[in-house]
Amino acid sequence: MSFIEEPMAVLTPVTSKFGAKYRSVAPFRFLRANHRTEVDWMYLWDLALRKGCIGYIKYILKSSLMRLPIFGWAFHILEFIPVERKWEADESNMRQMLSTFKDPQDPLWLAIFPEGTDFTEQKCIRSQKYAAEHGLPILKNVLLPKTKGFCACLQELGGSLNAVYDVTIGYKYRCPSFLDNVFGVDPSEVHIHICRFPIDCIPTSEDKISTWLMDRFRFKDQLLYNFQFQGQFPDQAKESDLPIVKSVINFCAYLVPATYFNIRPQPIRGLFKM
Repeated sequence: MSFIEEPMAVLTPVTSKFGAKYRSVAPFRFLRANHRTEVDWMYLWDLALRKGCIGYIKYILKSSLMRLPIFGWAFHILEFIPVERKWEADESNMRQMLSTFKDPQDPLWLAIFPEGTDFTEQKCIRSQKYAAEHGLPILKNVLLPKTKGFCACLQELGGSLNAVYDVTIGYKYRCPSFLDNVFGVDPSEVHIHICRFPIDCIPTSEDKISTWLMDRFRFKDQLLYNFQFQGQFPDQAKESDLPIVKSVINFCAYLVPATYFNIRPQPIRGLFKM
């Protein structure tokens, strides 16, 4: 269940196609996506921008990305959550940062990639070997999801969420790399399929959440398998273009106040004390 949008919102002339529940995605949401390539997050930005929520989106991402030139600075300003992908090292910081995002009056789009790394054939082989040794599903188009970070997000934000959005990203013809995007070599089509799950339909215990997440990745695996042959996700419809000028203005309009509020020497309310 998808509908088409063109061109890409974030500085790239790419056709993007979004999933059926896309129209209902609103200001306080938790998005969980597959990680097909290292630039998947750029296309989730496109989704957020089209919904007028570019200023609300935050990612849980590898700490090494926080050191990238220019991008790393922006990631800090936008309060992305860095992880080392070692739960013992990540749990305290992740829970502390998540605890600051709980206010439903302060809109949030939190995106997580439970696979923990982007998909490659070698990583897939290692993931399949681990699955075979531990009696888990053998997946061919996604890696086995890591469950602890996802569980922590639900535990910390559960009272503020009314739904979890399951996002599946597919690239037609070829997958883009970071350098492709830097040099303007973009995929011709990006397809995004979205399913909405009300929060009261999601288990609360960690074991059951892990089982539920594994089942959803089994579904993703089949969805991407079908995508390879059909070239699209089910049921597509078309939306109007998003002008590139509007994209740039919207992003800059957010980044300026975001920068100020994160580097100012004191909370703004303190400026008005007599």
